[in-house]
Amino acid sequence: MAGTGANTLARAEQFIWLTARVLEQRRFAHGFLGGGPDAVETALSAYLNEDGGYGHALEPDLRGPVSQPLHTAHALSVLNSIGRCDGQRVERICRYLTDVSTKEGALPALLPTQRGYPAAPFIPIVDDPPAELLATGPVVGLLHGNQVWHAWLFRATDFCWSAVDALEQSHPYEVEAAIAFLDGAPDRARAEAAADRLGRLVREQRLAVLDPSRPADYPVATGYAPGEHHFPHDYARTPGSLARRWFTDEELERSLDHLAAEQQDDGGWPVTWRRWAPGTALEGRPLVTLRALETLRSYGRPLG
Repeated sequence: MAGTGANTLARAEQFIWLTARVLEQRRFAHGFLGGGPDAVETALSAYLNEDGGYGHALEPDLRGPVSQPLHTAHALSVLNSIGRCDGQRVERICRYLTDVSTKEGALPALLPTQRGYPAAPFIPIVDDPPAELLATGPVVGLLHGNQVWHAWLFRATDFCWSAVDALEQSHPYEVEAAIAFLDGAPDRARAEAAADRLGRLVREQRLAVLDPSRPADYPVATGYAPGEHHFPHDYARTPGSLARRWFTDEELERSLDHLAAEQQDDGGWPVTWRRWAPGTALEGRPLVTLRALETLRSYGRPLG
């Protein structure tokens, strides 16, 4: 680990130019070098399919050309980051989401059309996949956060409320999906109450490493890679997130210190999830690096 310092951003920039896909290069330029949003959207359009969804390994753990909900959620997050989560582009995405939703009106993590193309072994391909909060929550929260109104959102929102209310035993990625939904949900009073309960669950089940110097005190969730811990900053990625209330100032500062110190000698941040193919890890690191820089900046940490 290289730690952090005045040249954090400069070292990350070199890493991005050296290793990242064009899309992540354009995103970095937009987010940190004053680049325009048009170049980001042009790069993103290369992943767009005729059905209105996105594919072509936009989400690196799913290879192949076919559209998938996880790719499309990734595309929405990119559009959100450049202030273009609106208009015909989002109308087209919502039509795709309507077409691929389950009988509950929500999204499965992976459609069976992925069969025949490489995919991470921890994302199973089944013939009749169920709706999942993991896939649906971030999409619904992001669309509501951008004040998008579409018929698809009605049943999908109800599904997310039911799924969040039913959470008793969970794991970090599902909790992250839940908080992404709650951060954008229109019913703010209900969202705050649900987030308070979820925060207690996170602490009781030790789903966040509150002391980075003692990671062994916090069990890794079943099926996760060794060392695939989650920290306060993974849940509260901005100070405005409802998850920020789950942690004391001291806990969050320790978490951000740990995040900053995770920058590697080559300027990028490491992936912690299971690496099942060389290309997926290579493509994943720039994504993790962008997220780390955005999180540190949102909390006012100096990047140099």
